[in-house]
Amino acid sequence: MSADKHLQSWQERFEMAEAMQPLLGKLYRNQGVEVLVYGKPLLNASTIEIIKAHRLVRRHIGEKLRLRESFPFVEALSKLSVKHCKVDIGKLAINYWRDNKDASQIQAYMTRELEAGLNFGDDVESKDVVLYGFGRIGRLLARLMIEKTGKSNKLCLRAIVLRGGKKGDLEKRASLLRRDSVHGPFNGSVEVDEENNAIIANGTYIQIIYANSPDQVDYTQYGINNALVVDNTGIWKDEDGLGLHLKSKGASKVLLTAPAKGAIKNIVYGVNENDILPEDMIVSAASCTTNAITPVLKAVNDKYGIENGHVETIHSYTNDQNLIDNYHSADRRGRSAPLNMVITETGAAKAVAKALPDMEGKLTGNAIRVPTPNVSMAIISVNLNGETNREELNEYLKDIALTSDLKNQVDYTDSTEIVSSDLVGSRYAGVVDSQATIADGKRAILYVWYDNEFGYSCQVVGVMQKMLGLTTLSLPEA
Repeated sequence: MSADKHLQSWQERFEMAEAMQPLLGKLYRNQGVEVLVYGKPLLNASTIEIIKAHRLVRRHIGEKLRLRESFPFVEALSKLSVKHCKVDIGKLAINYWRDNKDASQIQAYMTRELEAGLNFGDDVESKDVVLYGFGRIGRLLARLMIEKTGKSNKLCLRAIVLRGGKKGDLEKRASLLRRDSVHGPFNGSVEVDEENNAIIANGTYIQIIYANSPDQVDYTQYGINNALVVDNTGIWKDEDGLGLHLKSKGASKVLLTAPAKGAIKNIVYGVNENDILPEDMIVSAASCTTNAITPVLKAVNDKYGIENGHVETIHSYTNDQNLIDNYHSADRRGRSAPLNMVITETGAAKAVAKALPDMEGKLTGNAIRVPTPNVSMAIISVNLNGETNREELNEYLKDIALTSDLKNQVDYTDSTEIVSSDLVGSRYAGVVDSQATIADGKRAILYVWYDNEFGYSCQVVGVMQKMLGLTTLSLPEA
């Protein structure tokens, strides 16, 4: 191919991606439909990101997917009344073109394949959400919910509760939403309404409420009713403490974004979210590490059986640690986080059993905090009941990432060059690094990357939706 042909090919792909963008936007805003290409979401994607998503298809299945091959499927989707679904047009296109050469039947094919999503969820009312705390996870949850803004959105961020209220506080909070040193600038516009103590982000009106205790707020005076309160503070972790939220008027349920104590259910979305019952008033979304390792452990246990194992977490430092050496109540955490690797405890390995009872008593765990601000890795070393090898185990986990019920939690990479910063913004609970896999006989070691902030926040949103009865279909099912 000549240099001119390369440029012409690029121009054609670029123009096709540009033509796809407004259709993707309308589908999401008006119908709640999120379009993906082999698991890669195209929501708010740039033209370059759309092109890259198509290029990644070859890595998954060994075949190209050209934009001119997928574009007719986006067009066909835009003509259907599919609602509140994740639709993988990459899989639909590949499946169609394998058996067909005639594009005239695409609309009929799409109608047939997406029948389950026609007008899905139209009878569900919008649900109010309150963020109690606005730290790292709180701000990312806000971004994820604001991203869903549109007339079809059922998950409505109505308020943020903070301590303090000093002069200038509101503008500082808005500024932290606008700018993030790890995740980059907010994708849109953030305004401050000083008079009414509110932030307006991409048209979402968010009431800012100041309170010193969870039971001191009357949400109904802000028009908020039957709200799910998402506690991001980590201060209260048991039923008595989190139950304080339920004493506030307008609050009906509580979700903790940390491991809970006592009998509170710890939920890893994709694994045990069906354990959430309508009568459950308080639920935990477990920890970022538990969310990263549990889906992979479930997949491995389902096929091979796990006798026992150890999980070592290489975890980015957190706000709990000190910038420079200073007093800290926990062992070693008082030493400077940006300057040291710090061995510390983690309950993530034992917490897996709360979401996956088969792992009860089978796992040990430890953690090493390292001088990076985000993206962590879990090294999972397990003894299996059945035998395997590196190639077989990798092929199985690749299939889990592409076609199983865990495809929204587990991602897979075969890159020989990937490093932690490449995973910033990953929406998966965990990403299996196949190049590092070690497996021989009944012993296996897996390396699982995870964005301990953003990937975890995506998992939390899934739990929120389940608690509120907001179900999203993933199509095609296979």
